[in-house]
Amino acid sequence: MSPALADVDRFGQKRAFMAAPPLLALSGIRFHLGDQTILDGVDLSIAPGERLSLVGRNGAGKSTLLRILAGEPIFDGGTRFAQPGATVATLPQEPNFAGAETVGDYVAGALSDSLGPDDYRIAAILEEMKLDGGRVPTELSGGEARRAALARVLIGEPDVMLLDEPTNHLDLPTIEWLEEKLAKWRGAYVMVSHDRRFLTTLSRAVLWLDRGIVRRLDKGYGEFEGWSNDIIEREATERHKLDRLIERETEWAGKSIRARRTRNEGRLRALGELRKQRREQIGPVGRASISVGSAEQSGSLVVTARNITKRWGDKTIVEDFSTRIFRKNRIGLIGPNGAGKTTLLKMLIGELEPDAGTVKLGANLLPVVIDQRRIGLDPDKTPWETLADRNDHVLVRGHLTHVMTYLREYLFRDEQARQPVRTLSGGERNRLLLAKALAAPSNMIVLDEPTNDLDADTLDLLQEALDDYDGTVLLVSHDRDFLDRLVTSTIALEGDGTAIEYAGGYSDYVDQRGPRIEATGVTPSRAKKKAAASRDAGGQGERLGYKRERALVELPKKIAALQTEMTALNVALADPDLYRRDARSFQAKTARLGAAQAELDAAETEWLELEMLKAELQG
Repeated sequence: MSPALADVDRFGQKRAFMAAPPLLALSGIRFHLGDQTILDGVDLSIAPGERLSLVGRNGAGKSTLLRILAGEPIFDGGTRFAQPGATVATLPQEPNFAGAETVGDYVAGALSDSLGPDDYRIAAILEEMKLDGGRVPTELSGGEARRAALARVLIGEPDVMLLDEPTNHLDLPTIEWLEEKLAKWRGAYVMVSHDRRFLTTLSRAVLWLDRGIVRRLDKGYGEFEGWSNDIIEREATERHKLDRLIERETEWAGKSIRARRTRNEGRLRALGELRKQRREQIGPVGRASISVGSAEQSGSLVVTARNITKRWGDKTIVEDFSTRIFRKNRIGLIGPNGAGKTTLLKMLIGELEPDAGTVKLGANLLPVVIDQRRIGLDPDKTPWETLADRNDHVLVRGHLTHVMTYLREYLFRDEQARQPVRTLSGGERNRLLLAKALAAPSNMIVLDEPTNDLDADTLDLLQEALDDYDGTVLLVSHDRDFLDRLVTSTIALEGDGTAIEYAGGYSDYVDQRGPRIEATGVTPSRAKKKAAASRDAGGQGERLGYKRERALVELPKKIAALQTEMTALNVALADPDLYRRDARSFQAKTARLGAAQAELDAAETEWLELEMLKAELQG
């Protein structure tokens, strides 16, 4: 018997599996779309317990490859093997709710032995994913639809999961929850994702789909960039050598008339083979060229928000939030789905009036807004029509540019220019939306989830373009890596009306906020709650007592209120004219800020001590 293979993930979870026949395998798979070769003799296999990331450019065929792995007979040649009895579940980019009257029905459809509405497995997964099983699926938001699709994939505990952009539309707490869930998963999975932090955390090997073939790296995603760059450099060297050889042989053929007739015909045939080899040798796909057109500079102070509040009915979205945004600031907005990120963004750029407080915009402001719903794209128009309507040229950063030249900058092929937008992949649509928006001059760019569906190279170029941009950037994103690379400060909305600004990116926010006070994403499953209640009732752990339990509930609220108050005080004290106008108010606010800081330190210390005590008692 082969020895066991072991691995340990970042959560300390050990995994062990025996060397075994693959659960799924592809051999010589070919797929063509019109005259374009998408898959050109793909070979790969998935063993039990493997954690694979599938990466490649937008439009390279990653989703097509997942569909073939799932069993769709869409390939033109080759074979697919599935181990008898192995179960495979697929998470598509867009869930299909056809035939499901309720969310519960949709999730139950993944079970061959469902017990109906009272099936405990369905109830448990719906509670874990914070979903109402009685809702109509077509009425779900993007994040809710994604959680429903994940519930359907997870409920049957398949041997292999094929996950196409699993983090799309998910908020950060849910992404972190999903990371922990997959870290403990016993089966195999293949992930396609634009979220590099997610891939780095979870994958143990990388499948690289590039120019129709799949290469495998038996290391984590963190090693992928250096490995792939080495391959591209070696290929460039080989192409250069081949070009030199063809050049020498062509020169010989031109000089040697006799060679065409007699014994050197073999050498001529070899030259023909070299030329054929070079024609078939596809070079690496170019990189998108993203640049941003700057308009006349705005004033140095771009946005001033003072004590703004917004409510929808009984729900407080933002309460008493203040900030000042200066030219060239890069501001990230984060928080759970439904916390109010887009609402706050619209108030900061003047599209939505606050219920209380004021927002003042700076001089000469010329914003460009990129909406996450891609409302700027008509699915029946072509990319050519989207950019230039019936013209041949588009105005790009103040200069007339031929529409095909501009489309090529964003890696669109010539034939795609005249195809309907609906035929493009999600990443290609996002690139087209960026091309349309960034052609216009601006001094403020507002991006609501711009990273969805973009490949890693395009994300890098977008980040570089925004880094070099001479204006201001406001960004809503759940992409932790992108936030860390780009933003200068982060506004975190906690979902209860609290909005606090932190210096730096997402990792800096995590360091500054301390431990997460309350779960703002998905909730523990009913099974976990029942187990906790059983421990308390059975005497396996002691309780803190009513007063301490109550303090654990109230302290997070007190901490959040103090943080909000201190933010407002800091904004007020930052006014250089406050002391001259009202010295007494300046002194009072200074004194209160010191007292609030002391109260905050005491409250955080008390909360941390209670949490540690609770862990010891239940431990």
